[in-house]
Parts: sequence; C-alpha cells; structure tokens
Amino acid sequence: MITNTQSGTNVHEIAEGIYRINTPVGIADGPGGFSFNQYLMVDEEPLLFHTGPRKMFPLVAEAVAHVMPVEQLRHLAFSHVEADECGSLNEWLAAAPQALPLCGSIAAMVSISDLADRPPRALADGETIALGKHLLRWFDAPHLPHAWECGYLMDEQTRTLFCGDLFTQGGSTHPPLTEADILGPSEAFRGKMDYYSHTKNGRQILERLAAAEPGTLACMHGSAWQGNGAALLRALADSLSR
Repeated sequence: MITNTQSGTNVHEIAEGIYRINTPVGIADGPGGFSFNQYLMVDEEPLLFHTGPRKMFPLVAEAVAHVMPVEQLRHLAFSHVEADECGSLNEWLAAAPQALPLCGSIAAMVSISDLADRPPRALADGETIALGKHLLRWFDAPHLPHAWECGYLMDEQTRTLFCGDLFTQGGSTHPPLTEADILGPSEAFRGKMDYYSHTKNGRQILERLAAAEPGTLACMHGSAWQGNGAALLRALADSLSR
C-alpha cells in the first residue's frame, strides 16, 4: 500500500502484526538510490522499531496512521543511536503521549536519558518485554555492525529478528519481503562503504543471534528476508572472517 504518492512511502505486512514502512530515496553524490525502513508491531502495546530521520517524521507518521492511530504507540525502539534509527524520537514522543523510548542499557546510559524528552525503558542483555501476543527479547550486539550501544530485538512469536543495519542492501527499489539472496548484495554494499566496526567478536555475536533461529530478518535498508535466518547469519559471519 502506497501511503504517500510523492515520496513513494509504502506499508506492507511482513509477518503477523508486523508492518514494514519503507521510503525510497535518492542520494546526491552517494551510492545511488537507498531506502529507509521502520517496523510497526500492532499489539496491545504497539511498538515502532526505528523512528526514521527527523525530516522523515511526517512521512512515517502518515504511514503508521494508515495502520493504527499514532497516539496509541507505547514503545519507540531502535538498535543504536543514529539519525535513521532514532532521529525523530522526540517528535514521536510528542505525537504519542504514552510512548517511551525502548533501547539497550548502554544506549540509555550514554545518550537517550539525555537526548529524549521522556526517560527510556532500558533493556538488559537477554531481557524480554511482552507487548501482548508478541514477546520481544533484547540482544546486546556491541560494535556489530557499529556503535558500542548496538543491539537487536527478536520477536519470539513470529521468529522475526529486527536486525538494523545487518544485511543493508543498496538501491531504492526492493520487494517488501524476499526469499532471494540478500547476503551477496549486502556484502557488495559493505565492501564499498566499509561501515562495519571490524570488531573481533562479530562471529560470537552472530552465532548467538543464529541460535535464536529467526525465520524473518527485518532489515533497515532494503527488503526484509524470509528463510533460514540462522544459516544466513552464519554465512555473514564466514564472510566477515575472510
């Protein structure tokens, strides 16, 4: 469903109660087209993963409103502190009076307790939060792909891993959900941009994510992916080790 014909912002359900909000963009003097995704979880306590950049707030809010009232949001979650992850956090807090930032304990300590207009709910490594039907688990993932405070949420009902900048795919035109190869395109993009931190602990972190056996990978840039997520995460670990 296209929610804004001018920007091309669109919404598609990729798993039960989980909606991918996508906005394609062109980047002047950059690597060609790109895309920004947010993920809306509709439940008793609705959650948005990635707020989008501050200047994109009207487009994302318009898209959320096509699915549910914006003011009913309760959680505004993200992987790490970066404009596309949480740039419009305070705009969302103003639009959704009951919502709180939801992040890892490191992000809360070093940034969000100061940056956000309301105190965050900080999740420890392995901690869970129930939204209603959906149960989310937080995984600390420092420096993978970047940022000390980095981490990911996994929905244990739908086996969806909200994996942030992992498997970033360049380009602006992608199907909402695919079973095609995303490792090749994402590794080609990484090779050009070199946005990984070169952490020595990448394989251990990826193995821990793989052990959770995700069936859907909710990527922030490009298509969401469906299949054997454990195998794909281990393949990424192999690629990073080469």
